[in-house]
Amino acid sequence: MSVDPRASYAAVLCGTHAGPMESTIREVWRLGRRAVADAAAIVLPERCAGCLEPGALICAACLRALVPVPARIVIPGDDLEVWAGVPFEGPAASILRAVKRDARPRLARHLAPALASALRQVARSTGAAPASLVAVPIPSSTKSLRARGFRVVDLVTQRAGVKPQRLLRLQRTAADQRGLGRIERLENLRGGMLAHETGGLRADGLRVVIVDDVVTTGATLIEAARALRAAGAVVVGAATIAATPLRGHAAARTHG
Repeated sequence: MSVDPRASYAAVLCGTHAGPMESTIREVWRLGRRAVADAAAIVLPERCAGCLEPGALICAACLRALVPVPARIVIPGDDLEVWAGVPFEGPAASILRAVKRDARPRLARHLAPALASALRQVARSTGAAPASLVAVPIPSSTKSLRARGFRVVDLVTQRAGVKPQRLLRLQRTAADQRGLGRIERLENLRGGMLAHETGGLRADGLRVVIVDDVVTTGATLIEAARALRAAGAVVVGAATIAATPLRGHAAARTHG
């Protein structure tokens, strides 16, 4: 029995290729991390992930910094329609780093509105019906998944009410992107992703939106779009939680 990925933006169940033993180990690891975090929360006062002030997971001021202000990001040399929910700066950047660096999945729900707003803008700006689109997350590396115990982009996508489809996988591990310029990043990532079948679903003929956490130069999104198009998918655009305020990116903001 096949599942129609176009049933709704949030109706596609993601497949998995993990074996029983691997799934068990991951679950034990995840529960262990959660137990340690819960124990620490009892002993240590809660501090805001955005500003480190004591008293709350995220304080009221930092929550205001997460209110979506969607912006269209123009990637030089490419016509990919990219929208980001918030700028990657201040409390928003600190909270996203906390999710990734400190493996704090509880924060994901607070980032979800930013991603949801970007997804809506992709659909509106391209004239696509949300029910016709499939959200495809940028794949996590094995190293990152083992370190955190969860996939950041997939988790925030789910919290935004959308079921991600893992139609992309990494063919190789790219070098560290930090410190690289746009051209170097493009070369570093070129050929690094491959579209594949997941849960009986193939990319061929699907209308997809690529989903990621942060857009910097756009190199990762460009490589993902290349891999999906090579497999026959129609890449409608890309949505990210945040965008870095790099020079050379034109951002057209909207409050719609």
